[in-house]
Amino acid sequence: MTEQINKVKKPELLAPAGSLPVLKVAVMYGADAVYIGGEAFSLRANAHNFSLEEMKEGVEFAHEHGVKVFVTANIFAHNSDLQEAEAYFRELKKIGPDAILISDPGIFTIAKRIVPEIEIHISTQANNTNYGTFQFWHDLGATRVVTARELSLAEIRDIKEHLPEGMEIESFIHGAMCISYSGRCLLSAYMTGRSANLGDCTHPCRWKYHIVEETRPGEYMPVEENERGTYIFNSKDLCMIEYLPEMIEAGIDSLKVEGRMKSMLYVASIIRTYRMAIDDYFEDPEKYRARLDFYRKEISKCTYREYTTGFFFGKPDNSAQIYDANTYVKEWVFLGMISGEYKEIDGRKYYQLSQKNKFSVGDTIEIMKPDGENLEAAVKDMVDEDGNHMESCPHPKQIFYVDLGCDAEAYDILRFNP
Repeated sequence: MTEQINKVKKPELLAPAGSLPVLKVAVMYGADAVYIGGEAFSLRANAHNFSLEEMKEGVEFAHEHGVKVFVTANIFAHNSDLQEAEAYFRELKKIGPDAILISDPGIFTIAKRIVPEIEIHISTQANNTNYGTFQFWHDLGATRVVTARELSLAEIRDIKEHLPEGMEIESFIHGAMCISYSGRCLLSAYMTGRSANLGDCTHPCRWKYHIVEETRPGEYMPVEENERGTYIFNSKDLCMIEYLPEMIEAGIDSLKVEGRMKSMLYVASIIRTYRMAIDDYFEDPEKYRARLDFYRKEISKCTYREYTTGFFFGKPDNSAQIYDANTYVKEWVFLGMISGEYKEIDGRKYYQLSQKNKFSVGDTIEIMKPDGENLEAAVKDMVDEDGNHMESCPHPKQIFYVDLGCDAEAYDILRFNP
């Protein structure tokens, strides 16, 4: 079995990053590539996104660690966008990302003309559901196409078998599912004037709905599964950690995690877990299977919804929806990340943190390390920037120093199970 696995190409693990600090975490926690959005032409307008200077720094940081960076430019453009797109791609030419993610043919044409040296990947927004579509984009010069979420693994395998050598397939392996076909949602634009297809989605699929009868305006009748109501569009999140062998056997070249609006803890937890699972599987499939419970537990140590396998094994039924709430499960709290700076006080190291959530002296917390190790630590002491001792860190984003009773390193993340 190990010999057979070694003949299969190890897939790329592709991480999301909505900001420069999250990009650095994704790199340090095991991503092979990171996809980011600039301040224009990206379908996540409410993510922090990257200025051109931040993008330059992010690309340089990633490349120093052998990690690729893909820039999303996957809006559906209007006439007024086209001239600006030309200027934007000229700036990207200077920065040098490894690929640009596009869905609009007009934007594709501009990119081919302005930055022919940068690879073009076709976004899932382009509704890529058959090998003819993949071949079409290949013939125009694209090097990779992202599969529509509505495809099964059997369909993806069939697509791969029909593609020319060198044409890559990218598929989502984890993250939020959309109520509309491959993300082309009109609900947000209709209800709020903010278009999902221009990067400004308000996520109305997570809202609670009632029925109003035509002749009785203002009389709201609940659509109820239980006393909390019904969230009729609210999909569970995709999670394929238990089905890595099937994803790999389908010939998928890049395994993509959704989440450019997700937190640092989320990206670190999910990317590190899939990194370990992929590496374990290629080392020995039995090692991977033996550690499935560990992977499941690690994935749950961040904010998440209930999970589904999406369309990969057939069309989802009502079990893929969450009808009684729109909230996340949050069992662990993100406390902060070690910056690498520290003070020595009475021969003990106090590590610098920027507070993300309150914790106190005496708490037992977990140190999450990029290499997969988790360390339990007791909070021995805290001091502020002036060296004054504190019992807790109550102020958001407060810079302080903490004695954990053990050594810590830059990019170690502190988390707490209350």
